[in-house]
Amino acid sequence: MSSAATVTVVERCAISPPPRSIPPATLPLTFFDIPWLFFSPSQPIFFFASASASQTAVPKLKHSLSLALTHFFPLAGKLVVPAALSAEPHLEYNETDSVLLIVAAAADGGVFKNLAGNHRRSGGDFRRLVPEMGGGDGQKCPVLGVQITVFPEIGISIGFTLRNVGADWRTFNNFLKEWAWICKNGAGGRHVAFHDRSVILDSSGLRSFFLTEFWKMKNNNNIRALDYSSKSNDKEDILRATFVLGPKEMGEIKKWILIRSELVLGSTQLLLSPYVVACAFIWVCWMKTHWCMEVRRGGEVHYFGFIAGGLTRLPFAVPSNYAGNCVGFGRAAARRGELVGEDGVVYAAKAIGDTVKKLNLGMLDGARNWISEWEALRESELHITVSGSPKLDLYELDFGWGRPLKFEEVSIHNHNAISLTESRELIGGIEIGVALPPLKMDAFTTLFNAPLRYNIFV
Repeated sequence: MSSAATVTVVERCAISPPPRSIPPATLPLTFFDIPWLFFSPSQPIFFFASASASQTAVPKLKHSLSLALTHFFPLAGKLVVPAALSAEPHLEYNETDSVLLIVAAAADGGVFKNLAGNHRRSGGDFRRLVPEMGGGDGQKCPVLGVQITVFPEIGISIGFTLRNVGADWRTFNNFLKEWAWICKNGAGGRHVAFHDRSVILDSSGLRSFFLTEFWKMKNNNNIRALDYSSKSNDKEDILRATFVLGPKEMGEIKKWILIRSELVLGSTQLLLSPYVVACAFIWVCWMKTHWCMEVRRGGEVHYFGFIAGGLTRLPFAVPSNYAGNCVGFGRAAARRGELVGEDGVVYAAKAIGDTVKKLNLGMLDGARNWISEWEALRESELHITVSGSPKLDLYELDFGWGRPLKFEEVSIHNHNAISLTESRELIGGIEIGVALPPLKMDAFTTLFNAPLRYNIFV
């Protein structure tokens, strides 16, 4: 396993919207935004293989980023977390605000293909390719940082640190498409963002409830939950690898679930979308990797946490170009003995599918538990969470030198999490990013790559 090349910072600059293009603005946090105050930042990276990009990309990326921020100005602003209970957290943009852009150079361009592969790589190597953002002055924190790393004569990577309180992945994806369009075409962006928070209706008082939860945790000095710095304590000896499930494999897993569910669950109607099938299979592989030797203590409940888009699930209309958080939280539950047994994938699919059904019927019905449930998820190795979504078409991003060669989510490195995105090569396929210690990576790889009958029945 190759080591990453030395990465040297050559420039740190501040990128703002063009002067006088955006007036100062203050955006209140909605009940969709507030739960993200408890989460550490996302850190996605895109790798682009292009010799010309490695020579000419930086000036174009700087200029087009400035123009794209005119439509997504909150990303250039600050998250304001007042010290006093009398004031509320909010997003703020002033003309002096900016996005931190770091330009770095890798001493060895040859390491690019190693980093941009699916095989095992050192997890720590990727932390050099995303920007670290401090926690500001304790009350004002930057929302977005960008790092462009040039691999000589090979290509570039663009890494981000994003506080999701400022944007969910749908919004961030629209921002990336806007930036890429302007970079490729010179001007004339396509995505005009809608920032009016009043479209998020709150008939159940969720915002007030979440703010109370927030202040309670802040006053109890729960530093882990309220650490807005992007710097984290790297776990030692973590490996990263990407696994791919294609439509053929997902079809076989679905067929097996349908056969076995008749025996295990009777005539229960299961929701078996590709997402549910893939997540069920991954959950079982993860559980057997971590817990297969402890079946005797099989009564303990494990959770699988994921997010669900709100645009099509809410009882009120939200514009498709709304630039803010609009996702709900799902938490599927199953017992360890069920998940690591021979019918684990059936139980996992039922648990995840039933959770999706509940979200479809009433996404906000269990919303008062979002913070407490996800805090429990983050604090225990019993559970696993999902970052990202295979519905975002991230591999269609084109700044002018073609589609990304690879996408990675660095933030899973320090959490019990996996990342999901669409497959670059297989239509309808899903890429799964995993970060594990070496022995557990061995076990997960064996479970995932063995013939399906061994993955499911053992």
